[in-house]
Formats: sequence, C-alpha cells, structure tokens
Amino acid sequence: MKSIVIIALLCFLPIAAQAHARLNHASPRVGSTVAAAPKELSMWFTEKLEPAFSTAEVRNAQGAVQSGKARVDGTVLHVPLQSLSPGTYTVNWRVLSVDTHRTQGSFTFTVGH
Repeated sequence: MKSIVIIALLCFLPIAAQAHARLNHASPRVGSTVAAAPKELSMWFTEKLEPAFSTAEVRNAQGAVQSGKARVDGTVLHVPLQSLSPGTYTVNWRVLSVDTHRTQGSFTFTVGH
C-alpha cells in the first residue's frame, strides 16, 4: 500500500522541463517577399541562446554568403547583411540554448520580385 501512495505522490511532483530553442519568428519573415533589402536579419527564439555557439548565415541563389558575424541578444539572433540584390536568399541557422540543447533549421526570403 505504501508503494502505491509513494508512486501516486511522485506523479504530482513538478518535473523540470527541458526545452529546445525553436525559431519563433524572424524579420524578414520566413518565406516573405520584401520590397527593400534589409540591413539586418533578426530571429527570435523560444529560449535564451548561448552566444558562443549560436550562428546563422544568409546565402544568395549562387551560394555566396551575404551576411556578417551573428550576434546574440538573449533570445534574439541578429545577423548583419551585405547590400542584397533582388532575389531569393536562404538562411541557415544553428543555435545552442542555455539548457545545452542544439537546434538548427533554414528558411528563405525574397528581396524585390
């Protein structure tokens, strides 16, 4: 009987959630078309990021990197951009959240068209 009570009590104890930093939204928005070329790409994540292990790059259709070194501000990853010509750009990102979980992904946005 005691073991049933102990098991029942353990079911109600709070459990620490281990989350992963997921991309919440970006500017320019994922899949969007913007009229003017942005000077910076910003990506908001659901968890705080480790600056030393979080990065992103923006490539043009030919695969050339069009971005500078990414900078982390809490849950936001900022990426400075070169002067972008009209076209579609691919963003590849890899981040490490402060709880040590790695996530990565990619998306596109278009300038002009």
